[in-house]
Formats: sequence, structure tokens, C-alpha cells
Amino acid sequence: MSTVERAAPARAAAHPATRRRLRDREWVWGYAMIAPLVLGLGVFYLWPVVQSVYYSFTEWTLFGDSSWVGLSNYEKLFTDAAYGKALRNTFLYGGLSLLGIPISIAVAALLNTKGLKLVSFYRTLYFLPVVTMPTAVAMIWTWLYNGDYGLINYALSLVGIEGTSWIANPSTALYALVLVGVWTQIGYNAVIFMAGLQSIPSHLYEAASIDGAGRVRQFFKVTLPLLSPSVFFVSVLSVINGLQMFDLVYLMFRKGNPAREDTQTVVSLFFSRAFEEGAKGYAAAMAVVLMLITLLLTVVQFRMQKRWVHYA
Repeated sequence: MSTVERAAPARAAAHPATRRRLRDREWVWGYAMIAPLVLGLGVFYLWPVVQSVYYSFTEWTLFGDSSWVGLSNYEKLFTDAAYGKALRNTFLYGGLSLLGIPISIAVAALLNTKGLKLVSFYRTLYFLPVVTMPTAVAMIWTWLYNGDYGLINYALSLVGIEGTSWIANPSTALYALVLVGVWTQIGYNAVIFMAGLQSIPSHLYEAASIDGAGRVRQFFKVTLPLLSPSVFFVSVLSVINGLQMFDLVYLMFRKGNPAREDTQTVVSLFFSRAFEEGAKGYAAAMAVVLMLITLLLTVVQFRMQKRWVHYA
């Protein structure tokens, strides 16, 4: 047997070991690449959640020592009228924010129209509220809603309708807030729906048209079923954003506003209890309950999607 023939099996046997070393090296590099992300999630997301759960069982001020109080913070939640009202407002806001979905679909369909002139301008115009700072949005809408010199009341007066102080009236303040929230999200949702509309094959509409389906029937039989994944995503996002509403409430309903108590959400009440009253432990209990509610609603939405979401 020649030397070459004896060396060939040795080289063949070395190949699996080489491949194993390369595979191990790939795993090492893979873990090294995701390590910063995992570390960031752990430090800035998971650890604060663990701390919030712990402090919800304590009486704690930010610069003082914490003392264990067990379930007393959670028991207090069920007897706190302000928390009950804030929870109701949060659910109402989260539910009403879903009204922006059909508006966003209509805007997306309009912007997706073939031959539409100045389409780039209209897309920018509708998306502008999304990138506008909440402070500017709150200032603009506070002026529009003003009962004395607001533009909305002025427009109503032109047709003989008497206006009101929209964000100072407890009966209208929350709905005025919902309108602002929906307005700020229409552009973002419309972009998602436009992507969904553009992914629908055109031959489906041609086949439906041959079968005698009009525009309305095509929308309900073709467009809406194939757009349902986008609708599901936007609905989950809208509910979560609604449950976490804070910035507009804080900026538009400051102390002294007669409707402030009627527009408090759980997050704005959490801020008030934690940073204005110093009840950090009680505020942590609010945050934990809201987190559990958000998780529960998200799980329910994901379970229900099997009944109406159609993936192509």
C-alpha cells in the first residue's frame, strides 16, 4: 500500500473534527452577536419588571428604605375609587382607540389608488402626526379645544352650534382625548395597511370581477380577509398603546383642570402616586396589575385570531 493511500483515510477522518470546530466557532460568534441585545433586555426590561414586582409588596419611597407589607398594596387597589375610575378610563380609551382602524384602512386604500396625483405629499401629510412630538400635539389640540378662542368652537358657531370647553368638561374630555390619540396613529396604521394592500395579488380581483363581484363585495371577500393579518397586528398594537396612554393625558390635563380626575388613566395615576405623592410601592402594584391585564388581553387576542385571521 502506498503512502498516499494510507494518508487518505487519515485526512477523511479529520474532516468531521474540522467541521465540528467550525460549527462550534459559529455558535460562539452567534452568542457573541446576540449577547449585547440579551444583556440590554435583561438590564433594561426584565430586571425592572422583577424590581417592580418586589416593590409592589413593600412600602417604599425612592430615597428611603423599603418595608415589607405583603398584599396590602393590592388590597388597597380594590378600595381606591381613583384607581377604579382610572382603570375604567384606560379600558374605555383602549377600546375606543380601535375606531381608528377602519379610518386607517380607508386612508390606506385612498393612498393606494392607482393614478393618484401627489401621492408622496399625501403620504407625508398623513404620517406627519406620527413623527410630531407629543408636546407639540398637545399644545395644538389644547388650542383647538379651547372653549373661548378654539378653532373647533369657532367653526361650530358659524353653523349656529354652541361649543363647550371640550377638555375642561368631564362629559367630553375623555372622548376629546381619544380623538387626539386616534389622530396621531392614523398615519402609522395606514402605512401598515398599505403594505398589506400592496401584497394582495391583482389576479384575485380580476377573478372576482369576472365572477360578477362589485367593489364592495371584492372588499369584503378579497381585501378584508387577506388584510386580516395587518388588522390583527394593528389591533394588538392599538390596545397595548391605549392601555399605556400617558403623555397626552399628562400634557393636556394638568392640575386645575376640572376634568383631570375624569381622564386619568392607570399610567398617569401611577405617575401621580409615585412621583407626586411618593407612594412608590403602591404605584408598583398598579404597574404590575396593568402588566398582567395587558398580557391577558394580548393572549386573548392571539387565541381569537385563529377564528378570523387568514394567512395566505
